Amino acid sequence: MKKYVTLGEVCTKGSSNIAQKDIEQNNGSYGIYGASGYIKDVDFYHQDKPYIAVVKDGAGIGRTMLLPEKTSVIGTMQYLIPKDDVCVEYLYYAVTYMNLAKYFSGATIPHIYFKDYQKEKLPLLTIEEQRKIADNLRKIDRLIELCSGILQKLDVLVKSRFVEMFGDIQNNDKGWIEQPLGEICEKIIRYPTFYGMDYIESGTRVIRIGNILNDGHMETNDENYVFVYDSVNDDFPETVIEENDIVMAVRGDGSAAKRIGFITEKCLVGANISPNLIRIKANRNSVIPIFLFYYLTSEIGQKRLDAYVNKTAKKNIAAKDIVKVISPVPPLDLQEQFAAFVEQTDKSKLAVKQVLEKAETLKKALMQEYFG
Repeated sequence: MKKYVTLGEVCTKGSSNIAQKDIEQNNGSYGIYGASGYIKDVDFYHQDKPYIAVVKDGAGIGRTMLLPEKTSVIGTMQYLIPKDDVCVEYLYYAVTYMNLAKYFSGATIPHIYFKDYQKEKLPLLTIEEQRKIADNLRKIDRLIELCSGILQKLDVLVKSRFVEMFGDIQNNDKGWIEQPLGEICEKIIRYPTFYGMDYIESGTRVIRIGNILNDGHMETNDENYVFVYDSVNDDFPETVIEENDIVMAVRGDGSAAKRIGFITEKCLVGANISPNLIRIKANRNSVIPIFLFYYLTSEIGQKRLDAYVNKTAKKNIAAKDIVKVISPVPPLDLQEQFAAFVEQTDKSKLAVKQVLEKAETLKKALMQEYFG
């Protein structure tokens, strides 16, 4: 049977009074960190051994970092210094499992306090047992990091290939024909109305902005979708999703505006879209869908779309304006070559994602076994 100790029994807390503005002119060789991670190098440090830092104020409260020796944190962070018989990596994983964000208080600027979360418990183990657990979890973290890095590099590879094949689109250095989207797409359609419709437990999926992932793929977990009555597809057949459709946010805050997704998931065929999205269906006689997706998500594609965005608090772009956006139209055989390259890359990404998912599942299970 496991024996437990409180967090307050195995570490001490430390505070920082450094504001980020205080270090703007300070330069050196010792790292200093904030809630988003590394900030810069300065000419001092507060901790001479590895330690744990916890975000205690503002956005990201409860986020935990394992930081190296001879570094410091700014005042929105809390130091947790392990005692001599505690492995710092073991403590880091234990604190991560605790989910300290649940101790937040404060409405405008949330805070968490050591006096509250120090009561959290973790298993009492020998230093050798702690190191073994930390080593197991570190190996999984390295695999997760490796897989994530490979996926990022594969994304960069596809974007580089796009530039290599199609050139500087802004200056059209390859002399491609250019046409407005309205002439090279079969459909550019927004759902006419959706507000006030009741969601149900099952039926027709509704794709919303949040279902579009950062890399343009779509969320596939049913738990992250809402559903409406199937009759909605009879009422609005033009917005029923088909494979290789492009969906784009036409209303949203910050990064949500102009977010673009590409439909390859067969489970999404037959879904419909929320009023904050638009459905774009390429005319294959002019453009291959995956080429159009990478064009619209490119820097120049986003810039051309942005020219039609209504810069209000809720950024909007109308379907009547999207049809005016100019796109290059390279030869179809060249577009097909690019599509084949993307397909092969996606197969590699799928294999890496499967390894990543297994690693993440294993880590979750081990964290529960070790600290639950």
